[in-house]
Amino acid sequence: MDLSNLKPAEGSTKPKKRTGRGQGSGRGGTATRGHKGAQSRSGYSRKFGFEGGQMPLYRRVPKGGFKNINRKEYRGINIDALQKLAEESKITVINLEVLIENGLAQKNDLIKILGRGELNAKVEVTAHAFSGTALTAIEAQGGVATKI
Repeated sequence: MDLSNLKPAEGSTKPKKRTGRGQGSGRGGTATRGHKGAQSRSGYSRKFGFEGGQMPLYRRVPKGGFKNINRKEYRGINIDALQKLAEESKITVINLEVLIENGLAQKNDLIKILGRGELNAKVEVTAHAFSGTALTAIEAQGGVATKI
């Protein structure tokens, strides 16, 4: 057996219905579209969400909430990740470039240091924002937290 002689199992496929090919085909005339109306015309396409004239779901359900266009989206990095970085790579100065190199952030991310985990290393951290617990944890070890 090879790819040149593969075919579906016997009886598993049927030929396509060829409609609108004259009266002799048995599917001429209206070509299975019924009589008159939008759906019988060429070029008809049903509007997305159309429910046969019933009020569609997307109009029955009320709108809710809003999107704040001024929201700043931060990438959260916990201090346990900084501790791991300090242990494995022996890094004491942690900034954007170091985080990008180690795959913890991407080039255009705004970075916020969060307080999950324990920090035992003295590190100098530069980021866009710090949570209160992260700030106290860094300073408790004699480290420096600098906001960009």
